[in-house]
Amino acid sequence: MPNTTKAKLLFCLAAGISFFLSVYLWFGGRKDEGVFVALWVPSILSLGALLLSGRGSRP
Repeated sequence: MPNTTKAKLLFCLAAGISFFLSVYLWFGGRKDEGVFVALWVPSILSLGALLLSGRGSRP
């Protein structure tokens, strides 16, 4: 498996874990913490896009 595929999988896995943790916190009655953790999802995905955006453009 190529390194970029592994990196993409890692970022998606981290975002998925963050999403499910936020849902768990929200429905567990800790809504403020759930919203805070839910904000991590787009941040993680944006970081992954930023870090992986220049990978294939080098000759």
